[in-house]
Amino acid sequence: MGNPAGTAPRQYVGKKYRRILLKLSGEILAGDDRHGINVQVVKSLAEQMIEVHRLGVEIAIVIGGGNFWRGEKAQAQGMDRVTADYMGMMATVINGLALQDFLEQMGLISRLQTAIEIKSVAEPFIRRKSIRHLEKKRVVILSGGTGNPYFTTDTTAALRAIELDADVILKATKVNGVYDSDPEKNPNAKRYSHVSFIDALQKQLKVMDSTAFSLCMDNKMPIQVFDIRQEGNLLKAVKGEQVGTLIEYDVQTRYY
Repeated sequence: MGNPAGTAPRQYVGKKYRRILLKLSGEILAGDDRHGINVQVVKSLAEQMIEVHRLGVEIAIVIGGGNFWRGEKAQAQGMDRVTADYMGMMATVINGLALQDFLEQMGLISRLQTAIEIKSVAEPFIRRKSIRHLEKKRVVILSGGTGNPYFTTDTTAALRAIELDADVILKATKVNGVYDSDPEKNPNAKRYSHVSFIDALQKQLKVMDSTAFSLCMDNKMPIQVFDIRQEGNLLKAVKGEQVGTLIEYDVQTRYY
């Protein structure tokens, strides 16, 4: 799972990774619309995934639902948190269906799996079945979070990456990496190219929520944070080119 401390990452012809876990936020799918699904954005994402798939990379995707619903926000407005979180899980299924539709229109076979059973539209998540799909070069879209309230889709991504023996979590965001301070508030903020898990903790860098981050650190699962809105960035990340910020277990922290 990941790469043990002190060992070099596994290398593959034309690509750095054999199997990736791509974490997509729901907000990415909304694009400039800020809510719902922007069809052109989903189409662009699907095209980027096809480029990566052509290298022979096995792709699992965990998708958020923030473009439709956020359980924490609903709770703050007086709603029961457990109910609100289940509604958020349903939102991730909507996003998963949209992404699956575009992938298959472009000829890329995919499987949508959910942590909560919705048999008419998706398979239930079964680890061994997911791995078999990946080995057959099918894209696996993992929706429904963990199936439990109070857990974020970041935690889902960390858990599924470890379960499926991914080489890395590629956290696709709207920002181009991790900074030492908020770049919107501090014009002199520095962006990291590489940062260790320990330094990220000590500097209180916002990479993932604490549960997700702890899972990755304990299991030596690398995390790469990058801006997926820049076309070609996903392919660059998979090829091992410098893009965004790479968080690893045993690495020297460096700035750009």
